[in-house]
Amino acid sequence: MKFPVVLHTDDGVRYGVTVPGLPGCFSAGDTLDEALDSVREAIDLHLEGMAEEGVPLPEPRLLAEYQSDPDYAGGVWAVVEVDASRVEGKTEKVNITLPRNLIRRIDEAAKTRGASRSGFLAEAARQALRKG
Repeated sequence: MKFPVVLHTDDGVRYGVTVPGLPGCFSAGDTLDEALDSVREAIDLHLEGMAEEGVPLPEPRLLAEYQSDPDYAGGVWAVVEVDASRVEGKTEKVNITLPRNLIRRIDEAAKTRGASRSGFLAEAARQALRKG
């Protein structure tokens, strides 16, 4: 999952990081790189807590949806990606039937992205579900 984050600094060196899409999720670092690394960990822990409480994972939103919020004015924006699959629950094997040519195209697309067939189909399903 990708999350827009906003970084603020008072001294141009140390950064505080807020994740607008996850209220209460924030982090900091002594450098920009350290702040981005630590916010990935904060997001991961936040998602883990949500899963343990049975709270559904948030729907990703676009960066532009947050940029107009005055609470984040003057911040530096970034997008961080975290692997949310481990909090989505135990994997299950399923048997599906698809046309051979579609399977071939799926496999080609997965290979170019460095993904497995299952990983590719899972991400396609997540995207389709987000679009509703």
